Amino acid sequence: MFLIIGILASAQQNDTPIFPKGKLAPKENFIGQVWVTSLVTNDSIYQTVVASVTFEPGARTNWHSHPNGQLILVTDGVGYHQLEGTPKQVIQKGDIIKCPPHTNHWHGGSWDQAMTHIVVLPNTEKGNAVWRGRVTNRVYVN
Repeated sequence: MFLIIGILASAQQNDTPIFPKGKLAPKENFIGQVWVTSLVTNDSIYQTVVASVTFEPGARTNWHSHPNGQLILVTDGVGYHQLEGTPKQVIQKGDIIKCPPHTNHWHGGSWDQAMTHIVVLPNTEKGNAVWRGRVTNRVYVN
């Protein structure tokens, strides 16, 4: 445990990313440039997906939900998050967001800053994500 904490602290002090940027995310589920690095692949033992996701300024997910919810750990930058029916929230490095099961939401970078977070999807045997419609500029700005 101490070794892991030491590595993370060292990466933060040097301002270098903890994980590589990864590959471009599929355009059908995202607006703008979004990069994804798989950290823990799904398997029959852990049934969990963990990934690092980087949103360029203005980039965001479509509306979506998860059968078992989602944890978001912001590791760098500033962005936005919104649960359907609630006001948009500003999120930043160090924030942890819990998205309840079956709750439509979106998240992404702010207009002028990139944002990187780690997502944790538990109990994937019940499903991963249900993708919905685009987050319009009107929703994103307000």
